[in-house]
Amino acid sequence: MSDGMRDKAEGKLKEAEGDLTNDPMREKQGEAQQKVGEGKDKLDDLKDKVDDRT
Repeated sequence: MSDGMRDKAEGKLKEAEGDLTNDPMREKQGEAQQKVGEGKDKLDDLKDKVDDRT
């Protein structure tokens, strides 16, 4: 599992936890962690494209 996928999964869990416990801060933490995961995935894709060209 890549770092990006792991961050997205953990973020979804945190978001769900926040929803269940009525904790808006935890929900926002989960949303932010998912965004970090998406960014890591995009960076990995970009690295792969660069490697393919070299």
